Amino acid sequence: MNFLYKTLDKTVFICYTMYKDIYQIYLKIYEVKVMALNGLDVSQFQGSINFDKVKAAGYDFVIIRAGYGRYANQVDPDFYDNYRKAKAAGLDVGCYWYSYALTPNEAVEEARVCLNTIKGKRFEYPIYFDLEEKNQFKLGRDTCSAMVTAFCETIEAAGYYAGLYISRSPLQNYITQAVAERFALWVAEYDMKLNYTAAPVGIWQNTSNYMVPGIAGNVDHDYGYIDYPTIIKTKGLNGYPKTSPNTLELAGYKKGDKNDGVYIYKKLLTIAYKKGIVTTTVDDNNVFGDGTEKATNQILKKLGNDQNGIAGPKLVKKLTDLILKG
Repeated sequence: MNFLYKTLDKTVFICYTMYKDIYQIYLKIYEVKVMALNGLDVSQFQGSINFDKVKAAGYDFVIIRAGYGRYANQVDPDFYDNYRKAKAAGLDVGCYWYSYALTPNEAVEEARVCLNTIKGKRFEYPIYFDLEEKNQFKLGRDTCSAMVTAFCETIEAAGYYAGLYISRSPLQNYITQAVAERFALWVAEYDMKLNYTAAPVGIWQNTSNYMVPGIAGNVDHDYGYIDYPTIIKTKGLNGYPKTSPNTLELAGYKKGDKNDGVYIYKKLLTIAYKKGIVTTTVDDNNVFGDGTEKATNQILKKLGNDQNGIAGPKLVKKLTDLILKG
């Protein structure tokens, strides 16, 4: 069976009749530089969110407002519910804390309240200091940079990956180059492209007028460019333990994913079943469900790796090698 598989930046021809073609196409799929991951950021102002619909619509991550200010009663009223539902839907999650700090000491106080709010939870994306008040920018570059550093270093000291959310123009005018390079950057600019190249940008917020299934009204849309989940899990940050040396990989297709890449991976699993490499059959669709997870773990066990249900490029290559040897 032959067909065309469209990636974000190229179309490649897939032929299922030759194992070597399958091998090459899998390498191509994982070598293609994906333009970006799709994400959203939300707060109480989005109301009740159906994160299952968000995930089903093809979104990869969500950054949730945890709260604002430096007092314990300033937790976002929907944070805990949003966190629980987003995780249950299989989305990668980060959070942000909206700042009103006017001194580095106040930024530290905000960080401490933020840490108390997120205690006991796991995040695949950074914990962001949200800097956007005009009276903060009036304090100048040195003070703004010092406040970012104070907040983020307090977050880091507690074992989290810290970052800064800021619009592009204030970033250029009120944040030093050293600070911009020091912490994860999430930059807002509502334009056809992000006009900032002075430091690596992990997330670009490109609009606040986005519509998505599961959310009533407008929501912010974000493009993700850095594989934060792998970085965070590998380093044992954000509530995650350090990676076991037997873990093959932390990023890849996983339970809940639904896309063309999963469909192709399942075709490979079907061949593996016919050759006796796995004992679990998978449905002919593009959903990574229980059966696909079980088959994936059978392969990982056969390879001597931890059974974490992740089918990344290393697993795909090793599975293809097993098929070719069979």
